[in-house]
Amino acid sequence: MSEEKKQGFDTLAIHSGAEPDPTTGARVTPIYQTSSFVFDDADHAASLFGLQAFGNIYTRITNPTTSVLEQRVAALEGGTAALAVASGHAAQQLVFHTMMAPGDEFIAAKQLYGGSINQFNHSFKQFGWNVKWADTTDIDSIKAEVTEKTKAIFVESLANPGGRITDIEAISAVAKEAGLPLIVDNTMATPALFQPIKHGADIVIHSLTKFMGGHGNSMGGVIVDAGTFDWSATDKYPLLSQPCPSYQGMVLHEVFGGMAFAIACRVLGLRDLGAAISPFNAFLILTGIETLPLRMQKHSENALAVAQYLQAHPKVTWVNYAGLESDSHHGMLQKYCPKGAGAVFTFGVKGGYEAGEKIVSGVKLFSHLANIGDTRSLIIHPASTTHRQLTDEQRAAAGASSDVVRLSVGIEDSADLISDLEQALAAV
Repeated sequence: MSEEKKQGFDTLAIHSGAEPDPTTGARVTPIYQTSSFVFDDADHAASLFGLQAFGNIYTRITNPTTSVLEQRVAALEGGTAALAVASGHAAQQLVFHTMMAPGDEFIAAKQLYGGSINQFNHSFKQFGWNVKWADTTDIDSIKAEVTEKTKAIFVESLANPGGRITDIEAISAVAKEAGLPLIVDNTMATPALFQPIKHGADIVIHSLTKFMGGHGNSMGGVIVDAGTFDWSATDKYPLLSQPCPSYQGMVLHEVFGGMAFAIACRVLGLRDLGAAISPFNAFLILTGIETLPLRMQKHSENALAVAQYLQAHPKVTWVNYAGLESDSHHGMLQKYCPKGAGAVFTFGVKGGYEAGEKIVSGVKLFSHLANIGDTRSLIIHPASTTHRQLTDEQRAAAGASSDVVRLSVGIEDSADLISDLEQALAAV
């Protein structure tokens, strides 16, 4: 691991966690498409089940293909350990399952992906977990929501759909003062553009379905443990700081230290809730990560060209893209994401809701679908799709008002993307 930390990001994206297969010599990580694994003997089995040794028992909990993916993402994010799961939503569920009890609260940014807002507002209430909403552009609004019941603060590094850059260091200061872990969803930026742990995040999550996989062909999520939070400082996190009945009274934080949170998510969350990623999906995402640095550079270059075109278009009322020098978040971009502002941004079209729907129906090269992070360029009208379940006020807070169109700009020729948008806008 110490040698990996000395290597450059591009090298880690290809090599981290992977070695030639010891049996066959295969250079690419194989797909270990198996449900379970043979033990060496009875003592070996007992040590695995008792957490006295690391190894493979059952693919729901561990798998060699998935382990390479976990090691690679942990290395790219600068974390101590990672856990790959079935989706980004599964990652969020397991994170909160590990730290929350019925009646507990957490603070979340209003500027979030619509699916996360729904999950936090509705599904999480079935577990007795309560969300308090705050505005990441107003640090005092976050401080105001902290109570004795608060267990964590949750934000996105680049907010979906608007691409707004979050001041992670300022929010981390609030979290540290309150003795709370800061959870950062880094899906939109990826570690190729931004590494939240360097700026104070304690836990990083991704929907690997998006830019990390990058090809729109596989579902996955990941939890990265920074190893920076002291889970034993108070009695607020008993699954980590108190004797665990599942493992004969073992205190996970005491035994596993800086990787205790990732271990707890695996052996207490994934083990029982079962949201496992398939080895085949792990393989596809690993392959995608090898080109992550190149893709994110091209995504950012193309997105800037398209944003500049739209900014000058008479039928476009505004463009939110931090890569534009005129954007209010351009200064934050220089601080946090100097390599680029990513692929996703929003713009407003004259004519509001109806005009937005007409544009997404009129494009030919852009694909109208509910995803981001593909090599292909994607378009959606959030108010009628991803954020449809929200109130007008919630949509506005999330950056998804009626006139908003969201783009995920791919890696095609930017001139072709601009031409496609031009013909779609001409029909409005």
